[in-house]
Amino acid sequence: MLKLKEKEYIIDDAVSVPLILNKREKNNLKKKMLIPFDSEVKGLLNKLTISNIDSTREKIIKIFDKINNLFKNDNAELRKGLLEFKLQELELHYSYLVKITEEKEQQKAIKEQMIEEEKVRREIDREKKRIDKEQRQFNSEISKLIAYMQKANADVEKELYANKIQELEEKLKELEVIRENVLQRELNTRAGYVYVISNIGSFGEDIYKIGMTRRLEPMDRIKELSSASVPFEFDVHAMIFSEDAPSLETKLHNHFRKQEVNKINQRKEFFKVSLDEIEKVVLENYNGTVTFTKLAKAEQYRRSLELSKD
Repeated sequence: MLKLKEKEYIIDDAVSVPLILNKREKNNLKKKMLIPFDSEVKGLLNKLTISNIDSTREKIIKIFDKINNLFKNDNAELRKGLLEFKLQELELHYSYLVKITEEKEQQKAIKEQMIEEEKVRREIDREKKRIDKEQRQFNSEISKLIAYMQKANADVEKELYANKIQELEEKLKELEVIRENVLQRELNTRAGYVYVISNIGSFGEDIYKIGMTRRLEPMDRIKELSSASVPFEFDVHAMIFSEDAPSLETKLHNHFRKQEVNKINQRKEFFKVSLDEIEKVVLENYNGTVTFTKLAKAEQYRRSLELSKD
C-alpha cells in the first residue's frame, strides 16, 4: 500500500520543476533527481540493521538535501512528501527486522530451554542412579555385618558390628531424604534457583545478570556462563532456591525492566542496578532465607590488573 501511494505521489507531486519547461524536459529532470535518490535509499535499506536505523535515517535526509542542492540552480527540488514516504518505508523495514529478530530469539530461547531441560533430566537421572547404587552398597554391607555379628562370640565384637550397622542405617536415612528431594524436583518443574551474578572485568560495576536454573547443582550453570564467551569468571552474589523460580525471576525482571542493559533482547538478563536494590526487591517477593554476598571477588580480573602494572 505504501509503495502504491509513493508511486502515485512520484507521478504527480514528488518533484517541483520550472513551469517553463516542456513535458519532455520536465520528465528528464525528474528522472535525473528521482533515480539517484531512489537508488541510494534502496541501497541503505538493504544494509539496514536494528542498530543502525538512526544513522540510516540521517543518511536518507542528507541524500535528499544533497540532491536538492545539486539541482538548486535548475529551480527544481524533491518535495518533502517524498522524503516522508521514504522515512515511512525505513520504519516499515525496521519493524520487519525487529519482528524477524524477535522470532529468531524466540526460536533460540526454545532450543536453549530444551537443551537446559535435557541437562536437568540427565542430572536427575545420574543422581537417582548414584543414590540407588549407594543404597544397594549400604544394604549389602549391613546384611554382611548382621551375619558377622550373629557369628561373633565376644560382646565387644558384637558392639563394633552394631555400631557400624547403625552408622550405615543413618547414611541410608540421609540418602532417602536426598532421594525424596530429587524426586520432588523431578515432579516440580518450576522448582529451581534464581541467581544474581556479576562480572566486573567483562561488564563493569553495577551490572548484574539475574537468571534461573533448574539444575540440582546450580554452580554448573554459572560455570557454563563463565565459559570462553567472557574473559573472566562470574561472581555469585546470591543463589536463591524457590519452589516457583520462574515466577520470582519474572518479578525481578519486570521490576528492573527500565534498567535493562539490552533494550532489544530481554533474554540477555543484564541490568544496570545496585545490589542493594536487587536485595530489597528479592526480600519483598521471597519469604525464605537468602544471603547476599556484597563484594565481588573478581579474582582473575583484579590479578590481571596487578600484572598489567608490573
